[in-house]
Amino acid sequence: MNIVLRNNLILITTNFDTLNVSWMKDFLNHHSRGMLFLPKAVLVFRNESLTDVRDDFLNQLSQYHASQHDFSHEFFLRSMLKYGTQPIKIELEKLEEPEVVKVKLYAYDKGTVLISLDIPNSWVISYLRSQLDVYVERGTDISLVIDVSEYKAKSRLERALNKRHILHYQVQYTYDNHFMSKLYSDFANFSFGDLCKDEEVDDNVQFYTILECPVGATQDALKKSYKKLTKVYHPDKIFHESPNMVAHYTQKFQLLQEAYTALRIVS
Repeated sequence: MNIVLRNNLILITTNFDTLNVSWMKDFLNHHSRGMLFLPKAVLVFRNESLTDVRDDFLNQLSQYHASQHDFSHEFFLRSMLKYGTQPIKIELEKLEEPEVVKVKLYAYDKGTVLISLDIPNSWVISYLRSQLDVYVERGTDISLVIDVSEYKAKSRLERALNKRHILHYQVQYTYDNHFMSKLYSDFANFSFGDLCKDEEVDDNVQFYTILECPVGATQDALKKSYKKLTKVYHPDKIFHESPNMVAHYTQKFQLLQEAYTALRIVS
């Protein structure tokens, strides 16, 4: 482990075993809403209501670090506590071999989604909580029930599921053929496999869905959403990712262009 006190953050570089010790996981679980997942790292922002949790974590961290490097724990702790308002970045010191984690998605109806893991994984659950916590109805160490009755919640869910790499985990999502048709049952009653070829489905409704806008949205709203989403899904942003991820972003990017062109004309 290596700890560097920078002007704008506390940088902790360590191995994956240390990330899974109890005091580290407890700290991160408390800060699920205030975490940003980066490539091979997490960034934890300060939460005023969790000052005691942060101080306890820094105390545990200082003791652990001092025991490895044979220096004064108290002196180092005082130095870290001076960075009380700065975020904490925790990153892996080396590239770990990706480990596949399978996550199942199930839609009870258009307003409720179950996300479940076969095997408990606190990091994947922490990531999902960090993205969806305001919509979580209940959860365990292997599952979350998400309220997606609001349009914004569905949009947030899709964005969360687009991230497939969390630290050294590679997440694989699976769902049945009726997942999408249940989730978007307001639009039509069709299976996911027929999403783009059912002649009875109003194409314009699909285009609004792709652009994450309510049906009948104004031109300004469509343009704003289009610009925002094309930045998110531009394939150039993930050229280093797996071919499947690049293909997913490329398809999404193309659908955005098609949807915006179509709605701009009809409007």
